[in-house]
Amino acid sequence: MGIEQEVSLFELSNGIRVVHKRTNRPVSHVGLMINAGSRDEDPGEEGIAHFIEHAIFKGTKNRRSYHILNRMDSVGGDLDAYTTKEITCFYASFLNEYYDRALELISDICLNASFPEKELEKEKDVVLDEIKVYLDSPADQIYDDFEDQVFDGHALGHNILGNEKSVKSFSREQLLEFTSRLYRAEEMVISSVGDISVDRLKGRLEKHFSAFPTGPSATSNRKAFENHKPVKKIHLPRANYQTHCVMGKSVYGARHPKRLPMILLNNLLGGPAMNTMLNLNVREKYGFSYNIESHYVSYSDTGLFSIYLGTDPKYIDKCVKAVHRELKKLREKKLSPTKLNGYKQQLKGQLALSRENNTSLMLYYAKNLLIRGEIRAVGDILKEIDEITAEDLIDTANEHLNEKDFHYLFFDGTN
Repeated sequence: MGIEQEVSLFELSNGIRVVHKRTNRPVSHVGLMINAGSRDEDPGEEGIAHFIEHAIFKGTKNRRSYHILNRMDSVGGDLDAYTTKEITCFYASFLNEYYDRALELISDICLNASFPEKELEKEKDVVLDEIKVYLDSPADQIYDDFEDQVFDGHALGHNILGNEKSVKSFSREQLLEFTSRLYRAEEMVISSVGDISVDRLKGRLEKHFSAFPTGPSATSNRKAFENHKPVKKIHLPRANYQTHCVMGKSVYGARHPKRLPMILLNNLLGGPAMNTMLNLNVREKYGFSYNIESHYVSYSDTGLFSIYLGTDPKYIDKCVKAVHRELKKLREKKLSPTKLNGYKQQLKGQLALSRENNTSLMLYYAKNLLIRGEIRAVGDILKEIDEITAEDLIDTANEHLNEKDFHYLFFDGTN
């Protein structure tokens, strides 16, 4: 497998992996991605990975919160972060001349976070308010509740934000202990897209990141999900005008060889385009649903396929039956060469367009190196998409797109 052209891969002295693509644009992007997320939380710690993402900006041994926030803003740059089930990421975009400023700042907040107690208590209120915002949006909440249903009893089912009880209980000592056991050099990737030479970048990174501790991380204790129990139909009354529904099941993980056929199936069924099967045959043909889509999320060792729809309560049964008809088509009828080629070209175009945004490209490199251990050339990926056959799609559909094996969750509209 080839490596993306003009991409450099190397390791720092302490084992942090680095991927860099040099560009000739005036704006650069760099991020530190850590193999630590909500699935790494112990009982009672639900939400702590996300809370640390907030609290890490509240002070270090060298800076107060204002100085952290002002460091990039004052030169027109942007500093941001996010947390997922498996990843915490801190990244910045800035004019090229401020590369060293961005690297030093990201290193400082992740290595020297002091988690001042006074600031932690204020940030708890912020996160609790964030939880309330999400609870006010049934279209968002239903996804988290659905993951908890599918991954019942497993850490992957945890809501990334946590809950009121857990967030209120967090102490400074807990935050320091979590980062100590998970923020390890071997579980980190630095990704850079910008106008800086490899040699200069290496020197800057060694200066700012070589002090990160080495040694085994608690991610080695992650338990694989192996307990799929399908066909749970749960109806929850909500004071909504619409009925919201999610259906789906656990599927392939990020390293599975059948991942690409699953991506293609999801894309043609209910991906981001307007010409997907679900959009054309449920929304456009019948007008049953304004919003209907499918999603495929891959974790390191498993994945989740889901179909979401929101509709007037009187149409919910018709919507579900219409979705089942589309799934049956994929299981029983081979796509014609013309249709199959069209769907492949669509996916290839979307992939190419996504790589035009350098922030997205930087994060893409980081995640692939962290989770998959490689950076693949776009040409290799496009070739693999071309090699997918109609038989591959039917086999994958029969393995994972049978509605009889699905979980179902409904938020029933009562208004």
